[in-house]
Amino acid sequence: MKQTAVEWFYTKLITGKFTGNDTIEFLYETAKEMEKEQIIKAVYHNCNAMSHSDLDCGEEYYNKQFKSE
Repeated sequence: MKQTAVEWFYTKLITGKFTGNDTIEFLYETAKEMEKEQIIKAVYHNCNAMSHSDLDCGEEYYNKQFKSE
């Protein structure tokens, strides 16, 4: 079953199914990375559907939209 990053994070927190080494901060950072990858893949697939040949379009989109830090 595929999960969004938010669903994965919520499940880990609610079920308590994480090891002692996994802090809430670690789970949060992992979920953010998962979300980034999901966004990049979605945009990349959209670029392909629109016949864009730029393989980095998903990464570029993510950086333009979410890299304000």
